This record gives sequence, structure tokens and C-alpha cells, in this order.
Amino acid sequence: MITSEFKLFADFFQFLVQDEWSAGVDGDLWTEDAMRARLARGVDAFAVRTARNMHVPVEVLVNNKPPKLDLSSWDHVVELSIDLPSGRLVVAGCSDYLPEAERLVLDKGHYQARVLYSNLDSVYSDGLDGDDRYRVELWKGDAKPLKVLKEFVV
Repeated sequence: MITSEFKLFADFFQFLVQDEWSAGVDGDLWTEDAMRARLARGVDAFAVRTARNMHVPVEVLVNNKPPKLDLSSWDHVVELSIDLPSGRLVVAGCSDYLPEAERLVLDKGHYQARVLYSNLDSVYSDGLDGDDRYRVELWKGDAKPLKVLKEFVV
């Protein structure tokens, strides 16, 4: 298992998870459904909508199989897939300089992904302070559609 922790600047209330060769997430992908899912996705990239427009903690776990899931521990949970043709996963704030962003070296191919959000209700109305946290779990698997397993409603 690979575990990495990041403190990302969630400029525009989002951070990116993408293949190194990806063109990223186009703003047009932020549809009404994507806003409700708190995640906009392409084939080889996705953007996670955060509760704050500041630095947020992000944990990335890469495993051989899907980790056990306890929905009661999380406010919002989304599953999807991502293609990693380069085998290099970039995790960055959306305004970071991507050539210098951290990378995780993984096997090339399709991955299942689960994005988990916690403490979303801890964010103050100014959108600056809070104890929100984000986890991205990845494991090898086939492409599949986005599915919201638990929805946080404000």
C-alpha cells in the first residue's frame, strides 16, 4: 500500500487528481450534477470540490484491492474510475505549477477511485477556516461511471 499526504491550496474550491499526460479538468465539466457530486471528471483526471478556498489536507491511498468502507465515518463519498496511461499520478491544487507538482508512480492502466470527504460542516461561513479533510483511495480496476455513495447536503 502507498500512502501519501498533501497540504494543497484548494484555489477555486478544488484540487486535481490526474494522469501526468492529462490536459486536466475543463471548467465545462462542472455541471450541476458535478457540483452536487462534489467532483468533476474526465477520463484521465478529476477535480475534487472542497468546502474551503484555502490549504486543505489530502490523503492518497493506493491499494491492491478496495479498502473497506464505513460510510458513517464520512460526510460525502464518491466512486469513479481514472485512466493512468503514463503511470504517473499528479495530485495538486488547480493553480499549482503542474510540472513541479508531486507525482506518485503507479502501474499504468485503469484504476477505481473513491473520494471521501469529512468534517465538511466544520467550515466557517467565510470559507477560510475549518477542519475538512479529503481522502482519495485508488486500486486497479475497470472503468466505471461516477456514483455518489453518500451525499452531504448543506
